[in-house]
Amino acid sequence: MIAFFVISGFLITRLSIRRWERLPDLNVARFYRLRAARILPCLILLLLVLGVLHLAGAAPFVIAPERASLGEALGAALTFHINWLEGHRGYLPGSWDILWSLSVEEVFYLSFPLVCLLLRREALLLVPLAGLIAIGPISRTMLAGQEPWAEYAYLSCMDGIAFGCLAALAAARLQFRRRTLRAALVAGAAIAAAVGLFCNEDSRAGLARYGLNVTLLEAGVALMLLALGRGVGARLLSRGTGWLRVVGRGSYEVYLFHMLIVLSLMQAFKYLKPPIALIPAWYLAMLSLSLLLGLAIARFFSEPMNRWLRGGGRGGREAGSGPIREPGD
Repeated sequence: MIAFFVISGFLITRLSIRRWERLPDLNVARFYRLRAARILPCLILLLLVLGVLHLAGAAPFVIAPERASLGEALGAALTFHINWLEGHRGYLPGSWDILWSLSVEEVFYLSFPLVCLLLRREALLLVPLAGLIAIGPISRTMLAGQEPWAEYAYLSCMDGIAFGCLAALAAARLQFRRRTLRAALVAGAAIAAAVGLFCNEDSRAGLARYGLNVTLLEAGVALMLLALGRGVGARLLSRGTGWLRVVGRGSYEVYLFHMLIVLSLMQAFKYLKPPIALIPAWYLAMLSLSLLLGLAIARFFSEPMNRWLRGGGRGGREAGSGPIREPGD
């Protein structure tokens, strides 16, 4: 999720600059309408399915009464505070739990256009973005051990989105030599790989003790996006990855609905108790069916709804949105 937050911040800022050229000229009403068109149809569909499964008593999808009622969970999902609810009541079923990240993102983006208009100068936007980057590790350190709130808290995650916003601003406003961008791509990949290999996310030692392992990973991903956003390395990485770009364009749908497949197959696995040797096949089935379900929903439901809500296809998928699409695109 850390990398996803950075990518999300990069894409939404980049798209906003392409639409309005200057962030202070951003049209708040249109910004919210575009995000609602992209996010709400799938979210409402998922909540309808989860509500039916809960009421039907389907075991993996039933919300424990001590955690929340169905109404509380629906209200939290629609007002983007599932993370707050889980932070204070405990985990909801996995199919609900995934909505915590959407809560973080959308609270950020509810504020994003208002801050842009209030500050009136793009350069001043650097101040709140830098503030979020500074607060991120502090929040993670102060909340350490308070599972899941330490990882789900708004300020523990928004520094990733801020890093993405800064990378998009740098790519749009600054001039870089290709040599510099290539160095940024290599350095970013090396930093991200080093954090993944040597920093235990659950550790209370080293960088992780102060929440800086996450900050370092976010910075690495942002450096890679800066280079890729200027076209450096994009051609090389695009070779043989057409299928991955297709999945990326439906990543929101795959993410929202994949737990329906995962929890259902896990329940079937427990009931059937197949031989251990078949576990890889079950994992492959989970992955394949999750991708197929998400992409089918994207093609036959969310994309048509997105175009309709945006106005009959005008401004549906905008040029230059790139191979990875974020929920607000």
